[in-house]
Amino acid sequence: MQVITDQQKLYRRWAFIGIGSLLTLTLGACANPWQEFHAGTPESALVAKLGPPKEIYPLPNGNQRLMWPTQPLGETTTAAEINPSGMAVNVEQVLTANNFAQAEPQVWTQHDVLIHFGKPEETAYFPLMKRQVWSYRYTENNIWYMLYHFYFDNNGVLQTTQKSDDPLHDPGRDRF
Repeated sequence: MQVITDQQKLYRRWAFIGIGSLLTLTLGACANPWQEFHAGTPESALVAKLGPPKEIYPLPNGNQRLMWPTQPLGETTTAAEINPSGMAVNVEQVLTANNFAQAEPQVWTQHDVLIHFGKPEETAYFPLMKRQVWSYRYTENNIWYMLYHFYFDNNGVLQTTQKSDDPLHDPGRDRF
């Protein structure tokens, strides 16, 4: 039986991180499907490239929001706003710090969060706080793996938001 030393564990951990970083950089060019599209792109071209949307939400202006999430383990959701004639008004990756910052406590509801960001990666209820929490994985500045949390009261009104490190990508966690 071979005994693995702490130093060998450390080398393996750094090798794992290095290989993961290299793969991320290598695959990065093809990992951003929203960048291939622009306003005026037909809905059919989006569906041909991305497949059928996983979520569709009607918008107050008569348009529809189509979403292609990579949750629960991914950090992106491609969203396209489609007008009644079937053309994209915009296509973007919605799980970003800038987009999350637009959420307005005391104004937004669960429905607003849903149509802006899609279904959450995880939900929880904290009975002592009387808050339901929706969490979304994302990368901040294309580097840091984070979770963004929306805290709702019992009426479904957004009370506060919070971001935290994503424990799924915690380098301190022993993987070996």
